[in-house]
Amino acid sequence: MTDRPTIIVTGCSSGIGAWCARALSRDGWRVFATVRRVEDLAALENDGIEAFLMDYTKPDTISNFVDDVFARSSGRLDALFNNGAYGQAGAVEDLPVEALRLQMETNVIGWHDLTRRVIPAMRAQGHGRIVQCSSILGIVPYRWRGAYNASKFALEGLTLTMRMELEGSGIEVSLIEPGPITSRFTANAIPYIERFVDVKGSVHAKEYERQMRRLRGESAPAKGKLEPDAVYTALKRALTAKKPKPHYIVTQPAKQGAILKKLLPAGLFYRIIGRLG
Repeated sequence: MTDRPTIIVTGCSSGIGAWCARALSRDGWRVFATVRRVEDLAALENDGIEAFLMDYTKPDTISNFVDDVFARSSGRLDALFNNGAYGQAGAVEDLPVEALRLQMETNVIGWHDLTRRVIPAMRAQGHGRIVQCSSILGIVPYRWRGAYNASKFALEGLTLTMRMELEGSGIEVSLIEPGPITSRFTANAIPYIERFVDVKGSVHAKEYERQMRRLRGESAPAKGKLEPDAVYTALKRALTAKKPKPHYIVTQPAKQGAILKKLLPAGLFYRIIGRLG
């Protein structure tokens, strides 16, 4: 077991994280997977994956998790795949500060905390891979997703700066930027809308009705949606390439959005994007 390369994968209760954790294990990695709920541990453990409780918004759980991993791996860690996140929906004007703060704590600050705790081990061993599961919404903004856009734009800036600063250390850093992927991600957004947004009292009440139907799966699915294995293909490249890319964009809609942002005048591009969703 100790001869296998070691990797931390976060957000493994479902979707991208669950798929990638299992695929990595099948491909010979020793996987340390995280979930936030006790009831999600067993399914991973039954598949031979070492599962732990960790919550990005609770620094003590991050610290305890890293200590446990290094105790089991004798201080070795070959890779980190930061993935656990959620998407706070709602018009920017409707978002209370608390909602924005929690979004950033979960999607940016917690990732930064975990990453900083593993870099010293990677430096000491002279190698490592850090892969961040960002989103096309870290490159192209989308209406009604201001908090999530902000968290991914922040993650992109932080990660690319870290990539430059770690050059020559043996630690390689990459971003994966998926478009629509089949998962519980959209359904998981509903409790956060209900918690933070005054849907009925908003000037955008009719739009929220439409958005909630989509989140509940009552409307047509997004075009170009792929399964989580598409993200795993990009992850494998980021983990194994001699010179991994800074960006791996996944799904055709995401690639189209990134290309249009480069080609079109900014005003025109944002008018077009503003009609989507």
